[in-house]
Amino acid sequence: MLLAPSMHGGGAERVVAHLINTCDPSQVDVRLGLLQATGPYLADVDPSRVDIAPIGRDWVRYEGDNSSFYKPHRLILGGLLAPTNVAAMVRAFRPDVMVSFLKGMNVIAYAARAGLGPRPPRWIAREGNNTDVVIDDEVRNALGRSLVKTLVRRCYRAADCVLANSHEMARGLERNLGVPHARLRVIHNPIDVDQIQRKALEPLPEIEGRRFVVTAGRLEHQKAHDLLIEAFASSPACRGLELVILGKGSLEAQLRAQAAALGVGNRVHFPGFVANPWAYFARAALFVLPSRWEGFPTVVAEARACGVPALVTDCDFGPSEIVEHGHSGWVVPTDDLAAFRSAMEMMLSQPEMAAAFAARGRRRVADFGVGAMVEAYTALFVEQTVEHRAGLARAGQLRLAEA
Repeated sequence: MLLAPSMHGGGAERVVAHLINTCDPSQVDVRLGLLQATGPYLADVDPSRVDIAPIGRDWVRYEGDNSSFYKPHRLILGGLLAPTNVAAMVRAFRPDVMVSFLKGMNVIAYAARAGLGPRPPRWIAREGNNTDVVIDDEVRNALGRSLVKTLVRRCYRAADCVLANSHEMARGLERNLGVPHARLRVIHNPIDVDQIQRKALEPLPEIEGRRFVVTAGRLEHQKAHDLLIEAFASSPACRGLELVILGKGSLEAQLRAQAAALGVGNRVHFPGFVANPWAYFARAALFVLPSRWEGFPTVVAEARACGVPALVTDCDFGPSEIVEHGHSGWVVPTDDLAAFRSAMEMMLSQPEMAAAFAARGRRRVADFGVGAMVEAYTALFVEQTVEHRAGLARAGQLRLAEA
């Protein structure tokens, strides 16, 4: 059973959809448990395989700015309802393995598992982000940060398996959270290369004939769109170009105001979440990921599949495993405006180099195809199922011996 708050978001939700739709049912029976039936990726999954929280599903929202979850009413109500609902869905489906996605849901799964009896399902806690930095951004109070980090470390150490989406992230989880090395696994986010390349060919009339730079991601501090807007506004290479920022989030008004104040408000566009971001990627002069911290950024791999040159920041735990600096793209330090602007100018002014990066990147993404990743997930599910059933057998033998 896959567990997520909703189908809002990005990389993790796409992984969920791929697993629901692609896992071989003769090997694993995969079901999705959601706290709320919301989000753009909900339409991508078979509704017959989805369970929704049975109690008070509309009483609290599970998406939005991360720091908003620490408001007392949301923290108390969500802290009571979410674990209760997860436990109810798990008891109804009775899986061998439950998989929670991202920090908040991992903490909820930890609390829910305590109420599932002496032999609960095996628990895989999947992480796709830099947990320490996320907590630092969410919680301003030093004591609060310490308490949250202590809770998160306890949760992750309690999991039967902790799944990271990059090798660098796995090393960070071992180093920063004390997760035992033997419990760590790594599976990169899968992307549907064939579908992406097919969708990338669809027309894009709203920006046809105009030259533009593109990025995609939630409009939050983590994604550093403010850095990109500042670099775009101050770079001579970007004169005559437009900037397209795909995604929604709590900082949209602030980012629009920043673009207007820098004199580029009429050249910076915010289409929101779009059904076909790949059509934008394929037609862009440059794809950028200015993120301050990140997990395995699926969107970069998807942009690479569209054949666009990529510029990313070295934001921990993922980009450097997709973009090989100086070979298939360019990697710059995080939050270094001068380096970021210089790299943009270089790639926009040297089309032959950019084209070579794009071609190498397109070949690179074959390693992240859905088939290979789903096969790895299936093997992990089977491994954990075997461990679960062996534990049940041992418990049965113990009861028999005691009798």
